[in-house]
Amino acid sequence: MAVHAGTWLEPSLEPRFWWRVVLSAIYLIAGILHMLLPGPFLRIMPALVPFPASVIFVTGACEVAGAAGLLSSPYRAAAGIALAAYAVCVYPANIKHAIDGLSAVDASIYAWLYHVPRLAFQPVLVWWALYAGGVIDWPFALPKA
Repeated sequence: MAVHAGTWLEPSLEPRFWWRVVLSAIYLIAGILHMLLPGPFLRIMPALVPFPASVIFVTGACEVAGAAGLLSSPYRAAAGIALAAYAVCVYPANIKHAIDGLSAVDASIYAWLYHVPRLAFQPVLVWWALYAGGVIDWPFALPKA
């Protein structure tokens, strides 16, 4: 199969390239885990979500597709937008997981050290997906002359 310039992953010294590769790897691993080991994700799924096992499988497939899309020029921006939207949509599950973990009788400092940064990091994931997808340049854009 021939690889056309600008289509698939082209190594670069540009920082955005490395941000893209790392985020793609994170989503690829997360997606595979969602599909192969859904148990931990089922435990944090809000009760109002119908067909939770199917939703977890589909979200895993979306993570894998988003990871691939980030590495493909024609789909990069769409993948960045989709992964940013995904990070917003799964935030309720992360909040539920934090509430369950922090309200437990045996919650320790480790629960706080895990859940609080995880919740605070979610907006960074939104930004990261948009930046890696080339949708935004902030805060690295050069001022216009």
